[in-house]
Formats: sequence, C-alpha cells, structure tokens
Amino acid sequence: MSIPFWCVFISALLIFVARVPVARAMKEQGGYDNREPRRQQAQLTGFGARAVAAHQNSFEAFMLFAMGVLMAHTTQTQGYLIDWLAIIFVVARVVYLLCYWADLAWQRSLVWFVGLLCSLLLMLSPTFRTFLL
Repeated sequence: MSIPFWCVFISALLIFVARVPVARAMKEQGGYDNREPRRQQAQLTGFGARAVAAHQNSFEAFMLFAMGVLMAHTTQTQGYLIDWLAIIFVVARVVYLLCYWADLAWQRSLVWFVGLLCSLLLMLSPTFRTFLL
C-alpha cells in the first residue's frame, strides 16, 4: 500500500481517536447516555465541547483529504510531493486535535489551514502532474 493510502487509513483512525475525549467528558457529566448521546454532547461545555467540535471537524477534513489522495491516485500522479503532502496532512491533523483540546485557538486555525492546503494541493496535483514526475 502506498504512503498516501496509509495516511488515509491513519486519518480515518484519527476520527475515532478524536472521539475518546468526548466519551470521557460525557462520563464525567454523570455517565454516558447511550440512548441520546448527541443531546448529551450538545450540553457539554469547555473541554468536552471542544472535543466534540474536534471530532466533528475530523470527519469534515477526512473527506477532502481522501478525495485528494484518490484524485492523485486515479490520475497516476505520484512522487515525493504527493507522499509529503499526505504525511504533512496527518501530522497537521494530530497537532490540530492537540491544539483544540488544549484551547489553543489561533494555533489550531493555523494548523487547520496547513491541512486544508495539503488536501487542496492533492486535489490539484493532476494539473501539475508533469512537474511532479
């Protein structure tokens, strides 16, 4: 499996890693409500609310990134730049989660932008295929 595909796999796992603090915050709020977890999540504040937002953003970021990797793959656009864009995206997402949980707002936004840029460049990579090979 290629490096970008491994990065897609890791990014999918990060969605569930981002969920762990949400469950912990829900338990601290009087127990995990498995009947209506979304209502309970909507009532979280502070760290719990940030954890929910980070988890939800992980879904949003994953879709663009996976699409970018697939666009590069289906057009047979490969090379070190594609690999590095995928790796940088994964690193940015890990740092993003840490910044969100630690309430580092401007740092989180900066890292989010890096991840978004990687996804968009992956999507545009077939346009620049001759330069990448």
